[in-house]
This record gives sequence, structure tokens and C-alpha cells, in this order.
Amino acid sequence: MPKTPPLAPGLHPDSLLAHGGGGHDPATGAVVPPIPTATTFVRDEAYAPVSPDHVYSRDDNALYRKTEGLIAALEGGAESRLFASGMAAIAAVARSVAPGGTLLVQSGIYWGTTLFLRKLCARNKVALIEADAGDPQAFLDEISVTRPDLVWLEVPSNPFLQVADIKSISERCRQAGTLLAVDATAATPLILKPLALGADLVMHSATKALNGHSDLLGGVVTSADAGNKAWGLVKEERKLAGAVLGSFETWLLLRGLRTLALRVERMNANAMAVAAFLENHPKVEAVLYPGLAGHPEHDLAKSQMQGGFGSLMSVLIKGGKAEALTVAGALDLFQRATSLGGTESLVEHRFTIEGEGSGIPENLLRLSIGIEHGDDLIADLDQALACL
Repeated sequence: MPKTPPLAPGLHPDSLLAHGGGGHDPATGAVVPPIPTATTFVRDEAYAPVSPDHVYSRDDNALYRKTEGLIAALEGGAESRLFASGMAAIAAVARSVAPGGTLLVQSGIYWGTTLFLRKLCARNKVALIEADAGDPQAFLDEISVTRPDLVWLEVPSNPFLQVADIKSISERCRQAGTLLAVDATAATPLILKPLALGADLVMHSATKALNGHSDLLGGVVTSADAGNKAWGLVKEERKLAGAVLGSFETWLLLRGLRTLALRVERMNANAMAVAAFLENHPKVEAVLYPGLAGHPEHDLAKSQMQGGFGSLMSVLIKGGKAEALTVAGALDLFQRATSLGGTESLVEHRFTIEGEGSGIPENLLRLSIGIEHGDDLIADLDQALACL
């Protein structure tokens, strides 16, 4: 079977993305890859696969390989695997910890991840330790004392936008014989490359900025080392448990990735402008965004993140739940919806979504900044805050 001709080595990530990670389809010359629909593949008279790379579509999919190869290149990793959702990717990594093992997870991260890890570890008799990565020394000491099988970070964290020191934590993990996994969904591989900072695995909800159009569910995990035992378990989980991404969804993801660089550039610029505006607004208590000089981990974020600080931020409105909901309800351009990383800007009252026990302040609004004109976003926030 003819293979897609490779692109020239050394290309900038923007160029890799624009070409979808490869050249034209060698069979037809098409510049857009086809969507494979077959679920099974024939064998010859001796029962050998006609194509050794194609036995059954749960794992054998040329479009998977093309998209995974592009993402691995963006991450600077050895291999990537696509999953049916961000949570499916998270589950695959979490299940690499065997019963009787220990998982150390950063506290204050996405509530869906925390809740899943709590339930999974309780069922599987895995010791779960939640620790604040905002206290760097205490977190490092926890690694040395407990020597967990896996350390789990989310950088920047959702919705508190905390920035953990990946390099220092990865060095301590190596000393303790511990693997490090980082969820970098809020940053994208164009801004943050955890593998280059020493992480073993990096996860993304591809539903968010990687696709960028709010029209598919997907997840991806990338490993620094193709021979890593945990990576073998992640690949096995995808193949045998079957949490695979559909071919059409993979095609949509690859199409979305083609414009990732442009979207990230605009979203970063918009987010910085919005954060600066909100930081000085008299009806705003605080803005949680690592791009602001007043953020406690601003210098660390500058040293780890490239070309911006992401499109996610949280805003604490002066007052309480009622005031926050008043502002959210008065917004016109921002849409009230749960997600992030799309072309459209979204506002979410996190407490309403996650409820009691999540630790989310009732006056917190999470903003996902899109690609609209920045002046329009600021004007919309200004008129909504004027309703208080």
C-alpha cells in the first residue's frame, strides 16, 4: 500500500499543522485524507493480512496514525493514542496504576478528573493522595515520602489556573522512581510541552482547543518513551477496552488541528487583553490568569509556557453567587455553556455545574476566550458588569 509522502524534516509546527501532518494522499493525490469506514480487513489464502497494518479498525486505522503522528510531533513525544473523549484518555492513564499502588494527584484540578480518580481508586484499592502543588516544597516532599507509582498534574489547572513546576516535580519523580503525567488541555502543545520538561505522559481533551470547534468528543495521550511499561498499558487499554475515536471524529479533529496555530495566537491575544481589562475593574475581586504579573506563578509560567498563557481564565466577581449569575446572565456575546477552547467565547458559573463539595467559590466565573474581536469581548464584559 502506498504511504503518504513525509513532509520535510525540521518544519515549524505551524507548517506541520497547516498540512495536517503530511502531504497528499498517494492513491488519489487528494490534499485532504479520506475517512476510513471499514471495520475489518481481508486476509489472503494463507490467512495472512493483505495489509499487515490493518486487521481490525479498533486499533488499525490509517487516519488515527496520521493524526496521532502529528500530535506526537507537536508534543515532542514518541507515540500518541487517540481516545473517544478526554475522560477516556484520563481513565486509561489512571488505570495504569495497579491495585495496591499509590496515585498522588494535584488538588484543585478539574472536578470531573478528581471525582473519577476518587471513585476509581476506591474500587481498585489504590491509595489516592491529593496535595496542593501551589506549595512546591510540600508537594516535592510528598513525592519523596510516599514514592507513588504515578504523580498527576494539571497545568494550568482548571478552574484555578494554578501553574505547577513541572521540571522540579519531574526531577523529584525520577529520584523516587515515579512516573509523571500532565494534563495540559488548557495550554495546548503550542504553549506547553510537558514532555520536554521531564513528564512521562501528557494528556489532552481533544474536545477542547485541539479540535477547537465544539463539535466532537476526543482525547489523546502522548508518551515520551514508546517502551515505557505504563505506555504499554495505555495502548492496551485503548485497543482491548475499545474506547476509540470514530473515523469521522478523527477527520474532524485533524481538520481542526490545521488551524490550531492561528486560533491559539488570536485566543492568547484576546485572553491577555480581557484579563488586563478585568484586573482593573472595580466590580472584580480577582482575575486568575497566569499571564498577569500579579499571578503567584507568573514567573514560573513564563519559564514553562511559550508564546502566551492560554485562553482559559477565572474571574471572582465582587459579592457572591447572585452577583456572579447576574453578570453571566447579562452577557450577550459570551455564550453560557460548559466547555473551553472553541472559536466562540464561553462563560460558566462553575459552582452551578459542580456544586457542593467541589471547592469552587460561588462568585467564580470561568471564561473560555475565543477568536472574536477582542474589543467586542471587552465591551460585552463591561456592559454585563455594569448591571451590578
